[in-house]
Amino acid sequence: MFKGSMVAIVTPFKNGKIDEKALGDLIEFHIKNGTDVIVPCGTTGESATLSHEEHHRVVEFTVKTVNKRVPVLAGAGSNSTSETLELTKFAQKAGANGVLLITPYYNKPTQEGLYRHFAHVADSTDMPIVLYNVPGRTSVNMLPSTVARLREKKNIVGIKEATGDMKQVSEVLRLCGKDFDVLSGDDFTTFPMLALGGVGAISVTANIAPADCAAMFDAFFTGKTEEAKRLHYKLEPLHGPMFIETNPIPVKTALALMGKISEEFRLPLCPMADANKDKLKKALKEYGLI
Repeated sequence: MFKGSMVAIVTPFKNGKIDEKALGDLIEFHIKNGTDVIVPCGTTGESATLSHEEHHRVVEFTVKTVNKRVPVLAGAGSNSTSETLELTKFAQKAGANGVLLITPYYNKPTQEGLYRHFAHVADSTDMPIVLYNVPGRTSVNMLPSTVARLREKKNIVGIKEATGDMKQVSEVLRLCGKDFDVLSGDDFTTFPMLALGGVGAISVTANIAPADCAAMFDAFFTGKTEEAKRLHYKLEPLHGPMFIETNPIPVKTALALMGKISEEFRLPLCPMADANKDKLKKALKEYGLI
């Protein structure tokens, strides 16, 4: 259902508020450059520091601006099941095509708790749901056996896998079958995941290099494996700098250097250290982005 190059789009701020002009321009930039799906209000969108009102507005604004030209997969996860359901229902009302639901963070639920959390949301709405497993940020790893149980829910259609563990990804693919969308959540694993049977990526790097990210998928899906591999290696020097500090600090800094947004974050995120910013600038210059 969700396939190809999907951007985990940043939320631009200006003077402490959402910069809707910059967000609208970014959406147009992505559609023009071949991005297949827009993903607002994920981790890269600083969802953790958006108020509920702001979260609603970003989703609503994105859906309206996209205007059905590409799908919108809205971040709606929380460490509270009731809050996750509320955000999911709002995204559906706003016209999003699906929701991305992160595993509850800080609570550290058991595998049974994870199952019940997602099953409750799935049973309470018919909205298409993509699970999101990123233990490096949540301190809980949803195991392939739990994903396979959840896969039985007709509206749980895929998972964003950000463990960086190809063995786990392979097991998810084996257990869940070909009609379940397995998506890369780490840019450096995207090409290997495609080889295993993955169908897309929710990408940080796509924020700054959408055309090449989209072209890699287009090449792979049309059987041009060597061209896809070439683009994988071309993009690789950008992936590391995107995580030289906590995401989304580097990618927002990069977009600011490219003149697309203001260099503004919500505390506790803060501007990059000068030494890291110099490394980021070097990578952007060598790629031809600035």
